Amino acid sequence: MRVSAYRKKAIGAALAAVLLVGGATACEGGEIALSDRPVVDGAATEALAAAYKKTSAAKSAKFRMTMTMPASLGAGGTVEMSGVQGWDPQVMDVTMKGALPRGSGADSLRMIMSNDVVFMEVPKDSPMTGGLEGKHWMKLDLDAVAQASGDAEALKKLSGMSGMSGVDQNQDPAKQLALLLSSPNVKHLGAEKVEGVDVERYKGTLTLKELLAADGSGKALSDAERAQLVEAMKKAGIKGYDMDVWVDKDGHPVHMKVGIGTPQGTVKMDASYSDYGTGATVRTPSENETFDLFAMFEQLGELGAGA
Repeated sequence: MRVSAYRKKAIGAALAAVLLVGGATACEGGEIALSDRPVVDGAATEALAAAYKKTSAAKSAKFRMTMTMPASLGAGGTVEMSGVQGWDPQVMDVTMKGALPRGSGADSLRMIMSNDVVFMEVPKDSPMTGGLEGKHWMKLDLDAVAQASGDAEALKKLSGMSGMSGVDQNQDPAKQLALLLSSPNVKHLGAEKVEGVDVERYKGTLTLKELLAADGSGKALSDAERAQLVEAMKKAGIKGYDMDVWVDKDGHPVHMKVGIGTPQGTVKMDASYSDYGTGATVRTPSENETFDLFAMFEQLGELGAGA
């Protein structure tokens, strides 16, 4: 039994979109330029620690992002994302515009994520609708696919998305602050204005070597979280992070630029956050609205290496 051309196109675009969001959240922009002598600003660390606690407690926010990825990653171009996210529990409802996956045939795509299950809405006029049994949502359980495939590369990509270097690490502004707090050279760059709001700007960089050397004392990341992040960075070949954060008077980050240097180049992302603590209510499509990609993979017996 073979997958139809329509289904191949739909599946390919769906997986590309899923990995695009994962890549977006795991690889944010800026060059990695570290000084030889780290400078730690104690007041900055204290302020960021307080912001981390407040942001963690908020549990949700609205966001806007612009991401630019190098062509060497296979998804070059700029993508705009906007929506709502929650990090306790982990949920997301995002609309993407811009350099969308080839084969989508759409100007925008909506994606919902709840825990490690992703739903992608297929526009009615998109060529992806062919072969989806008249349904307009595709469902993919990331953990199930990664575990069942036996494909080391797929497992690396998908586990990276659902781990500390994936969606929960990088879409969650609280964990972004935790990452910045792990930097040995955090600096306070002074007061600024962002969209008319008074903010304080903080900057720091962090390499894999520095993360390995950190003792973790007084930091936001637990030993287990730090070990998980180290492992994710090693798998992805990440060189380091370059982070700028703007925090408002309420102690919430309203603007972030967090860069990850990769062997393929620098991925750049600019993120804005608002409406902290208003609650992220995400409705996932019902079973009769969705086409289950994982179930189809199982049916076709195509979960072996390379699938």
